[in-house]
Amino acid sequence: MSQKMTGAKFIAETIKGYGTTHVFFMEAVLRHTLVELGALGIKRVLTHSEKTAAYMADGYAKVSRRPGICMAQSVGAANMASGLQDPYLGRSPVIALTGRQTPAAMYRNAYQEIIHTPLFEPVTKFNACVETIDQLPHLLRQAFREATSGTPRPVHLDLIGHQAEVIECAEAELDVIVDTAFTQYPAVRPEPDSSAIWEAIRLLTEAQRPVIVAAGGAKSSSAGTEIVELAEMLQIPVATSLNGKGLILENHPLSLGIVGRYSCWCANRAVSEADLVLYIGSSTGDVVSLDWKVPKRGTPIIQIDIDPSELGRNYPNTLAIMADAKKAVRRLIESMKAPAPKTQWSKRAQQFVRDWKAEIEPARNTDAIPMRVERVCKELTECLPANAVLVSDTGFASIWTGTMVYLTHPEQTYIRCAGSLGWGFPGSLGAKCAVPDRPVICFTGDGGFYYHLSELETARRCGINTITIVNNNSALGQCWVVIKNVFQNKPGKEELCTFSTVSFAKVAESFGCIGIRIEHPEEISSAMETALKADRPVVIELITDPNCKAPIAHD
Repeated sequence: MSQKMTGAKFIAETIKGYGTTHVFFMEAVLRHTLVELGALGIKRVLTHSEKTAAYMADGYAKVSRRPGICMAQSVGAANMASGLQDPYLGRSPVIALTGRQTPAAMYRNAYQEIIHTPLFEPVTKFNACVETIDQLPHLLRQAFREATSGTPRPVHLDLIGHQAEVIECAEAELDVIVDTAFTQYPAVRPEPDSSAIWEAIRLLTEAQRPVIVAAGGAKSSSAGTEIVELAEMLQIPVATSLNGKGLILENHPLSLGIVGRYSCWCANRAVSEADLVLYIGSSTGDVVSLDWKVPKRGTPIIQIDIDPSELGRNYPNTLAIMADAKKAVRRLIESMKAPAPKTQWSKRAQQFVRDWKAEIEPARNTDAIPMRVERVCKELTECLPANAVLVSDTGFASIWTGTMVYLTHPEQTYIRCAGSLGWGFPGSLGAKCAVPDRPVICFTGDGGFYYHLSELETARRCGINTITIVNNNSALGQCWVVIKNVFQNKPGKEELCTFSTVSFAKVAESFGCIGIRIEHPEEISSAMETALKADRPVVIELITDPNCKAPIAHD
């Protein structure tokens, strides 16, 4: 039943109804709404920039499987739009609420005002202006529908009022309606066409060297159990994208590791030799395919995706299946009868994995000082809690964690940014808000940590007790490798991507957090033990060799 209420109360009641536990914002915006949210028990996390508010909402959404909410006033909208690039590319349901000047102030050089709509258009799937309170019920519900249905992606509502005060202070007869299906994602799970399922079974049965490539869409669908069951039925090796890491445990005999550019070469080798590739929830972009060279052109492709526009986008499909990943793979399992396992092929693929691990094992066990990152990854694998959330920044951080930190427990979770350096630390804070009872460990480099280390204050103030591992080599490691090749013996290369010496452990302590500096690999385990017991945010600073290169992808 509708009742007279302010826009602020309506927004707060709706957010609460959709199951949100935290909102992330930069002053000054929706102040009346924030009061109402607090009265409803929703945690209000004040950040130090609009971009980090978006990143925290992204991390929250990825782990909670609910839309993450971020807010900014008019002047901060441009910063928030830049922060939505990563959840857009990473296919994450973030809802951004911003304020904007009233129509009477538009086009008159109003203070701090530019037109917002064009800024948000490239980084959202739904971008709307809320001109009156009467529009609010429809557009706010639509925001949740858009964010969680089909391919999850950000949406944006621009509310009238520099701080959205016009909308939130207005009153009307409003009815708070929660569409339960759209409180989490995937909101809608389309079933596959039966004829497509039978054709997929025929192709998988006839193939001699099939490979599954499972990606972020499969993780969004929670299809890991089904993918492993299908793989075991047919003895099909499984590679994953970085976003799909964790869909199959990395100590499973059919696991190939990460495929593509940020990859294990064993996965690329297997996918290159495949005579059929089953893509599950993959955008088939340049990273997962090593610039569209893996698999080779002409390889038969089955592609399962919830978004029909992705089917055949980059590889002509032998068979396209528009469906929810979990539903489609379950139907394949239920419809398949007495399949002949691809035992010989799976054994060959397993040998690729053994060769890869034997190749990297010396570096994973070295006691060299400065530390090698391979050894760091080995130590982290061994002390990563069974229910941990591992959050990775981009660049070398993604390659190291993706290829050399092994997830071996079904409750372990891996999330990463879609390419925006610096996302890792604030993203981990959002993830911790989503799962406060689980350990959340961020892996970033010094270059990435510099971006938003001011959020250490946010973590301490709000009691967001994450563990941040900073791979400190006083350089942008990935860039350093390339720049050295470009410059050769010419002078001046250091000034392009190397930093002065900074103690991040001391920086953390100055924010009231715990800082631990490590120079020897045998100290990592005890530092992690201390961090896991701490009642404050912890920064573990690892002093590593700047010349340590992450694995170079090849097919």
